Amino acid sequence: MHFGHAAARSFITQSALSQQIRNLEKRLGVALFERSSRAVALTEAGRALLPEVRATVEAMMRLRRAADAQGRHLSGRVRVGAVGAEAAMPHTRAVLRALRRRHPHLEVEVLGLNFADQWGALYRREVDVVFLRPPVPDGIEVHHLAAEPRVACLPGDDPLAARSRITLGQLSGYPVVDVPPQVPRVWWDFWAVDPRPDGSPVRYGPVAADLEALLHTVAQGEAMAFLPAAARDLFHRPGVGYTNVDGLPPCTSALAWTAEHRDTPAVAAVRQAAQAVSHERTYP
Repeated sequence: MHFGHAAARSFITQSALSQQIRNLEKRLGVALFERSSRAVALTEAGRALLPEVRATVEAMMRLRRAADAQGRHLSGRVRVGAVGAEAAMPHTRAVLRALRRRHPHLEVEVLGLNFADQWGALYRREVDVVFLRPPVPDGIEVHHLAAEPRVACLPGDDPLAARSRITLGQLSGYPVVDVPPQVPRVWWDFWAVDPRPDGSPVRYGPVAADLEALLHTVAQGEAMAFLPAAARDLFHRPGVGYTNVDGLPPCTSALAWTAEHRDTPAVAAVRQAAQAVSHERTYP
């Protein structure tokens, strides 16, 4: 029964608490407190309403607990996109395991996407999140999961494919596989290493819409490409070779979503699972 003490416990000023009480009394149409310079006491109406007030507060606490429980046990479906072999990567599998552990009633649907759809599916909300390789265009947010070197993907009979290490300069003039025009150029410029550090122009070859088409183009000797080092194990193909490239910056794997929908329940659930996994382990 002391406004100053009550305000301090609520971490607000005494004037703010007094104003809230006045607003409550105005809305209820009754005076709840008798105030003097030395004391505060409940009015008769205040004493009569006190049991209802306590019941209301308890009901709100139950509602909050129930809402928190629902948040912890999200149900429904989350649609997860994956480009290339991203669904098979250890960090992706760790995130999906954490997601299922945290939300056992959530149905997780994994969809394979091509180079263009990794963005289009997000924008069209056909998927909630995508496991992909940055960089990303404007409007997309990411949580980085792992990093690894990039390698040159060359026709198997090319002399450079037999070498353990080469330089970017040795690839000058080699045509690079291109991608469809709907793919953001900021993404493919990184993967084509365009521009080159020495300023030499990049010459582009045939267009490939997905990884299988890219590998086929390389195997036919029509162009080369740069891929994550994991491609050595995941995409072993006849007619294709992989070679380390000195001075080539590494690439990262990431979970991506649109900034507009970052706080929707499905997206938030996957983001939180990814953050939890990142705190639990350190990726190479």
